[in-house]
Amino acid sequence: MEHQGPLKRDLVAGLEKGLAVIESFDQERPRLTISEVAVRTGLTRAAARRYLLTLTHLGFVSQDRKMFALTPKVLRLGQSYMHSARLPRIVEPELHKLAYALKEASSAGVLDGNDVICIAATSAGRVVSPTLQPGTRVAAHCSGNGRVLLAALPPEDVDAWIKRQDLVALTPNTITHPERLRIEIARARSLGYACIDQELEMGLRTVAVPLRNYKGEVVAAMNISVHASRMSMEQLVEHCLPPLLQAQAHLRMLL
Repeated sequence: MEHQGPLKRDLVAGLEKGLAVIESFDQERPRLTISEVAVRTGLTRAAARRYLLTLTHLGFVSQDRKMFALTPKVLRLGQSYMHSARLPRIVEPELHKLAYALKEASSAGVLDGNDVICIAATSAGRVVSPTLQPGTRVAAHCSGNGRVLLAALPPEDVDAWIKRQDLVALTPNTITHPERLRIEIARARSLGYACIDQELEMGLRTVAVPLRNYKGEVVAAMNISVHASRMSMEQLVEHCLPPLLQAQAHLRMLL
């Protein structure tokens, strides 16, 4: 019988735990105590202390009395991906052309657990949303890129994903009812695109499409985002979807 994935004995538990400590810091809690890191990671307090001191020694974490925080050196980890990965390098020029042709913001992202991670973005000089920056994470259930990436999954995987989620309402428009979310994901699968009307942020409207490689596999998603004061949802689809679909077709030949 073949093993699914690596054996546990082949994994480096210390590396896994060290990365978990780094990931325990977020926008809501940028500064943490040893005890808080222990709770967030499931480590003992003694183990959390050792990992924090090691990361401090390596320059990835700073310490101010009882509080710890990430340092800018952590950005090197993300930059290593951005500089070495093929996907952002291919997508970014197309986003740039789209954004400046439409005079709106454009971004691309990939699904990572509950969230979508932005891998490339450009704003064409418009300040639309702070979430449209490379490296930022947004909730998949209420973002355009997230909706089309979920639509690329088999329905049974979507059901399992929804069951694992705490569908938090980020705005009054956020869809939080599981069945309604299933319907919207199915709609995106049928249409080939998704529209989000102020579900992620009030004032932010988005149309998104999946990005497929030459094999037809969905590898990312790409969107155009506008401020609600500038376009209705109907205008967004009419004005932004056609060039978005053209960019999608062009990128399929490159991915």
